Amino acid sequence: MAQLPGAAVDFARFLAGLTARLDRRSGWLAVFLERDPDGMRACLAGSELPPWDVVDALLQDLASDQGAAVARTEAAAARALHAAATAAHDALPGAAAALAGRLDVMLREQRYAAERLQELTAHRATATTEEAAAALDVDLAWAEDDHRRATARRAELRARADALAAPAAPAPERPAQLAKPKKRPRGGARFAGIAEEAAEPPQPPAPVAPAPAAALRGARFAGVAGPAEEPAPSRPDPEGAHAATGAVARLHALRAQGRGGEAHVVLAELAGWPAPRLPLLAAELHRAGLEADWATLLWEVAALPPAGLVAAADALAAAGRGADARQLLRQGVARPVPEIADALRLLTGDGRDRQARALAGAYLAVRSPEDAAGVARSDPDRLVPLLLDAARGVSEERHWDLVHAFRVAGVLA
Repeated sequence: MAQLPGAAVDFARFLAGLTARLDRRSGWLAVFLERDPDGMRACLAGSELPPWDVVDALLQDLASDQGAAVARTEAAAARALHAAATAAHDALPGAAAALAGRLDVMLREQRYAAERLQELTAHRATATTEEAAAALDVDLAWAEDDHRRATARRAELRARADALAAPAAPAPERPAQLAKPKKRPRGGARFAGIAEEAAEPPQPPAPVAPAPAAALRGARFAGVAGPAEEPAPSRPDPEGAHAATGAVARLHALRAQGRGGEAHVVLAELAGWPAPRLPLLAAELHRAGLEADWATLLWEVAALPPAGLVAAADALAAAGRGADARQLLRQGVARPVPEIADALRLLTGDGRDRQARALAGAYLAVRSPEDAAGVARSDPDRLVPLLLDAARGVSEERHWDLVHAFRVAGVLA
């Protein structure tokens, strides 16, 4: 553990102490050791950070073994140590790319769990014997647990990715004569969402409203806002509005019945709808009080191929939902470097230069210059000019950072 961040070492020691107090043959600890022994060993060694739902389940084991009062005391320490370890892990080089990969994996696991739930529910409805029904009830209980955990883990990873992507506040200019400066707590994007006393797990940062006097401009907002490249206004779509109303009514009914897995399947289907219908779904979901489902739907759309992603962002911007469009692009670039490179090559190869600049600008706004150099390495002749042009729209500083990263990577003379 010597080379690990101190906070990661502290949490690993806490976790080892907690599991040492539990019966390894029963409870959630036994389940985790059976299902993922390598993962548990990595968590106990400190090289991996367990998701909070795993820690919470182990605390439930402790409550069963030693009482709720003991578990409550340990839970307070667990939350603080887990939050600090999360911040330490996310401050390591390559954290953004690692989170992007895990988000992609967790999205697939969540979808699989939702489909499994739907399949088992259908089988349970047609079970012909008590024995078959009882066996399916057990399978359903495990499938529901898998879906709950996948949903919680995706939300946790999303909060961490959003915290890393949040831009740090610009440092104020220092006057010529300055009194002795006060010490300030550590800040910046990598600590966003982590409370100063680490009393709660990481939460997504609050959105920052743009300054009212400044119009949004630059590559990261291309196709999202601004008169230079504003998408054409959307036309009325009565059929789409009717379909959106029906889909949201179905979602509302599933939520009311506690059928979360089936609701997620519906959201995954809605992500594949034509892009112009996305603003209609947004309006209906907010009207029905299903804001959380709108947030989930945005993440589903963010996982679409690049053409669909950019088309969806354009549709949202055209409908006056610029904040959602920007959020969608930020989420859409939370994917591995090779996928971004393939997407940019595809868009430029098809002559969709504006969409390519929008995607490149969103990527540069939240990922490191070194990540961008990895993207450019796959096709320097095509991607270096595109990325440098997009970087100028983000900021002059980002442009020169990118030039330096490209030279270090050997993709720019």
